[in-house]
Amino acid sequence: MQTLTKRTRLLLSAVGLVIFFGAWEASVQSGLLPSGMVPAPSSLWQAWRDELHGGFWQQSILDSLSHYCLGLLVGSVLGALLGLLCGMVAVVDGLLEGVVRLLRPVPGLAWVPFAILWFGLNTAGATFVIAISVFWINFYAAYAAVRGVDPEFYELAAAFGHGGFWGRLFKVVLPASAPGLMAGLRTGLGQGWMSVVAAELFGVPGIGARMMQASSLLATDVVVVYMLTMALLYALTDFLFGFVRTYVLRWQP
Repeated sequence: MQTLTKRTRLLLSAVGLVIFFGAWEASVQSGLLPSGMVPAPSSLWQAWRDELHGGFWQQSILDSLSHYCLGLLVGSVLGALLGLLCGMVAVVDGLLEGVVRLLRPVPGLAWVPFAILWFGLNTAGATFVIAISVFWINFYAAYAAVRGVDPEFYELAAAFGHGGFWGRLFKVVLPASAPGLMAGLRTGLGQGWMSVVAAELFGVPGIGARMMQASSLLATDVVVVYMLTMALLYALTDFLFGFVRTYVLRWQP
């Protein structure tokens, strides 16, 4: 399989975006796509400026970031911890297996009614929905990473006096499963942003709520502005997480 340099991939990615937006603009301008239903890319700049000057864009980002970051933190930490525990302790794994199989298929959107009942129309409810969505990704990433650790590492750790639970955790499990944990955290970053809209459907201020308001007014250009905003925010968080991953896995060749 042919491999490409990083610079070449970036260049091709930029060319692909230019082709995508160019085809989109041409389709709207030619009438192939109805302008009332699909906004042209050239109209997005003015829509963004209007949102920016009105203060809606900045405030929506700040509101969404508040429950996104908290939900991401809670869901990632709890999911990773429980995944590590189930992967290391067979009794806990067996005890929770039925519960995991029961709850895992339930989508985050299904928890919205309970979030309203339990927390009300506030940031706590949105945080809960995001945390649920992120939880399972990190749980399975941590669980798979622990189960994939070579058993000989445990024997080697025991030979050096680290055969107990905490010794195995800090000397074997965490170092060996770090790449899997980082992969789960990175996937959770994207899933968290995908859950923001669902978490804000019931009126919690943020990007999702602003999109719903714009769609009710058929302001499709504003909707697309916030869609692109979420994409850019994910790209930024993913980029910043790359530095964290590089630091944590700096021991890798």
